[in-house]
Amino acid sequence: MSPTDEIEDSSAPLIEHLTELRTRLIKSVVGFLIGMIICFSVATPIFNFLTAPLCDVLSSRGQDCDLIFISPQEGFFVAIKVSLLGGFILAFPYIANQMWRFVAPGLYKSEKGAFLPFLIASPFMFFLGAAFAFYVVTPLAYDFFLGFQQFGSGGEALPDGDPQNAAPLSVVFQGSAQEYLNLTIKFIVAFGLCFQLPVLLTLMGKAGLVSSQGLGNVRKYAVVGILVLAALVTPPDVITQVILFVVVYGLYEISIFLVRRVEKKREEQLREEGLWFDEDEDEADMDEAEAASEPAEDPLLKDDPLMDEFDEDDDEDPGMVNRGEDK
Repeated sequence: MSPTDEIEDSSAPLIEHLTELRTRLIKSVVGFLIGMIICFSVATPIFNFLTAPLCDVLSSRGQDCDLIFISPQEGFFVAIKVSLLGGFILAFPYIANQMWRFVAPGLYKSEKGAFLPFLIASPFMFFLGAAFAFYVVTPLAYDFFLGFQQFGSGGEALPDGDPQNAAPLSVVFQGSAQEYLNLTIKFIVAFGLCFQLPVLLTLMGKAGLVSSQGLGNVRKYAVVGILVLAALVTPPDVITQVILFVVVYGLYEISIFLVRRVEKKREEQLREEGLWFDEDEDEADMDEAEAASEPAEDPLLKDDPLMDEFDEDDDEDPGMVNRGEDK
């Protein structure tokens, strides 16, 4: 066989893997486009559902829930963004299935059993974080923002007649539909990704990349990182940032607990297989090995009077051995 044939044979599996990856990606994109088209056809009901937190807050303040378009094309782009988010959520199970079918043949049976629960838990935690953002965080944030409105006694935006008798200026909310959607999607995606923290750290702990002790030792650095994250992914209001910090830090502590359970389960499994050794036991075994390597003292020579005289001669003239070597 020539060197060229060897190169072609070795490159064939790589070509096959790349071809399969391309096929899986094409199928995933097609599934996403189908989901996007479906959501685009019902973009208005989806958008009305997403405006529920804002409308509830405005209704509690006695205001109408009115959003406006500040540009002619804004309505179209709102529908596109709604269809993008809805299409991804709708097609995610199919996309995850395609990725799993590409990765699974290269995994052992034990690795499949370890990885599959995390693949199922990841979308569940994302939807849990998105639901928490939509039903808890978003109403609190909009209630905080709309608290800065200013209402005149007569509700006039501009004074009429004599300025001395004019009603105070009214500053009320007239929100852009696109800006509202951008902020709501930002909340949903940010909390959905933050809720992936236990899944990510537990998977890393199962792979041996992190440990519960190591996560506990860097807890103070994690607090600073979570504070920075809360400041970056949330609007500049204290309430939302505090909520995100409390939630993410709680998820970090839960992650430490889950990693500790993974380590305990791994230790039990290794003990059953006889492959686990404690550090104390290792040190004791090393001490025993060192003691066994030292020559044992003969009990017959211990009480021999000739040996005692030999030891006394060595003590009286420690240089006798050296002088014998000089000769």
